[in-house]
Amino acid sequence: MKYNLLSNADLKSIDALLEFHGGSNHINTTIAKMRDYETRKKLLANKGYGEMIEDAEKLVKLFPKLGDFEKKLNVTYSPEKGIATSQVSGFQGARVTHQAMKRIAKTANGSEPCFVPAEMISVVALTDHYVYSGDLMATLAMTENIMQTSKFCSTNLIGIPHPESRFVELEKVTGEKFDRASLGDGLSNLILKNQGTAFGNLGGIEVANNNHIFYLDGIARTAKENGADFFLNPSWSTIIAACYFGRNIPNLNFKVSMLLATQNTMQFRMLLNIINEYIRDDNTSPIYEINIGNGTTAETFIQCAKELEESGIKGISLAAHIYINPDLGMPDFNWTNHAFNVLESGTNMTYKYESDGTAREMDTMAAYFLSDEERDEASEKIGDVIYYKSLQASRDGIEMMKKGIKPVFGKTSY
Repeated sequence: MKYNLLSNADLKSIDALLEFHGGSNHINTTIAKMRDYETRKKLLANKGYGEMIEDAEKLVKLFPKLGDFEKKLNVTYSPEKGIATSQVSGFQGARVTHQAMKRIAKTANGSEPCFVPAEMISVVALTDHYVYSGDLMATLAMTENIMQTSKFCSTNLIGIPHPESRFVELEKVTGEKFDRASLGDGLSNLILKNQGTAFGNLGGIEVANNNHIFYLDGIARTAKENGADFFLNPSWSTIIAACYFGRNIPNLNFKVSMLLATQNTMQFRMLLNIINEYIRDDNTSPIYEINIGNGTTAETFIQCAKELEESGIKGISLAAHIYINPDLGMPDFNWTNHAFNVLESGTNMTYKYESDGTAREMDTMAAYFLSDEERDEASEKIGDVIYYKSLQASRDGIEMMKKGIKPVFGKTSY
């Protein structure tokens, strides 16, 4: 007997949530509309971010260009080697991102350039302040529109405070019940019974019972408000729900976190089966990227890439951490040699920096769980951290160039 991944009751509640948000077509077209730079720029001017955006437009013109170093090194790329897409984590809101841009601009005339990562990740809780105040939209405008990174990934931490009225409304819409605690002042939060700490709630790891509905609601609200189109997804149940929810929303995509623990090919095949269950008509999936777990070797990564190709599923990239926060795993974690082995084999990969390997101040998981106010106060320090991560990605990218491996950075680095 084959069991369906989603029951009829699950399908009914997710369908009701989709309808509540206007349906797949409405969500899809709204995301596209809200990704327009002029639309974002006009809205941000009214929200108090006009001066920051104008300065970001000036800063990006000063950024170093990859082509200058390709000529300097007389680079020839080998078609037999893999393509390396750069990714940096920690773009924690508008002020942090703006600070990093200032640091990147200063490297233009120096001996060591810092290029714009092709992909960026933010682990900021989707609070109402972050989603509706303009903070997230300003971040997206600077990263996606001005620096022209190809993907910006946001994260929904499901245990954060929300208006109690939102829980009541979702219960009425979906027929589900949410176990929550009152925080006063009209706010409540989901009770995370097993992993009720900040770290345990990273990305919404605990999605016991029906918490996947609250995860999807946060994604939909954020996408429609800001045009955000890429979200971190570390839980088996939210991945299943997201594949079904987004099957008819091409502008909505997800990244599978390494916290899902796809550490071997058996776990990877489990994930492929989930993806295939709710595959789109064109054989693509709402899953855009899979971060292979930190315990894998280059050989395992290459085998996963082969099996992904054999599956016939299109449009999914595979990523691996190069360095990680010291409080996320081994303090001396370094996957650089593995990455070069993967790329030398002819396998494409996204190479990701959770850290630059030096354990700087604010280069910790704790920096991901600051309040909106605390994050703004620490914006210069956090901005410096992501600058150094981007710098290390650029250093490794230049080493790849010397070996005939093509690195990919944000468009404004060209």
